[in-house]
Amino acid sequence: MLEPYLKQFEQYLRIEKNASDHTCRNYLSDLREFNNFIAEKAAASVSRVEQINNLIIRGFMGRLAKGNKKSSQARKLSTLRTFFKFLLRENIITQNPASSVRTPKLGRYLPQHLTVDEMFALLDSVPAGDPAHARDRAMFEVLYSTGIRVNELVGLNRDDLELNLGIIKVRGKGRKERIVPIGKKAIEALNNYLQKIAPVISVEPRGTSPVFVNRRGGRLTARSVARILNKYVERCGLQRTISPHSLRHSFATHMLNAGADLRAIQELLGHANLSTTQRYTHLNIDKLMEVYDRAHPRSREKR
Repeated sequence: MLEPYLKQFEQYLRIEKNASDHTCRNYLSDLREFNNFIAEKAAASVSRVEQINNLIIRGFMGRLAKGNKKSSQARKLSTLRTFFKFLLRENIITQNPASSVRTPKLGRYLPQHLTVDEMFALLDSVPAGDPAHARDRAMFEVLYSTGIRVNELVGLNRDDLELNLGIIKVRGKGRKERIVPIGKKAIEALNNYLQKIAPVISVEPRGTSPVFVNRRGGRLTARSVARILNKYVERCGLQRTISPHSLRHSFATHMLNAGADLRAIQELLGHANLSTTQRYTHLNIDKLMEVYDRAHPRSREKR
């Protein structure tokens, strides 16, 4: 039922929304899942897309609630809202049946972050020597120095690096570009890696050549970065799950703890809304108590 509209919707996502391949795949997968639900549960009463109503969508959300995280449920509902909004714009339907369906309430999720000492220990756990180790050190230094997303890291090309100026160009969500400053240690690690890899893998010095490559010279994937990171996390003896996003969260947390302005962190992270940054940057209770004891007039009195 939805299939005739999916190609047109995909073109809309790519051209007007500037969506990435990853985003398009997720949207289409969600819509095909919903299409299968209709075929199984409502085929007798629904034969055309304009017959889909909010009761059918609520039934779909009810099924999702049995085996999906709330974040996945919310994403799939967002997909339906976007799809039906597109059909409404194209005059294929007269109202958006997903607009009145309530989004599942999400819990406040804060990804794991490392302390400063743990972060330094992780970076120091990467041995010096061959190009692979130089690459790993450079990846971790860049993630922690800039706070960029892992997909932004693996998407870096040679011509995105302006290390002499201390900046890199990043393509974020929606393929939006932003300029991000990069620290001295990360620049040193990148230069060391690029020098070591030049004799080993033949790549163009500029252009679309990826910065971070595998042994065959192909662009490294986000999944590979996560796997590589996990190896060093185990080597450090950290007894919890740490992902590449944890390094981004560590960057934001450490910057905030050191007194960085929240709006500056928002720009560095590439967040469209300040509320998103507030979710990623939190002070631990010890830090809050320290600030309170130092700043509050009544706290400074003898107890």
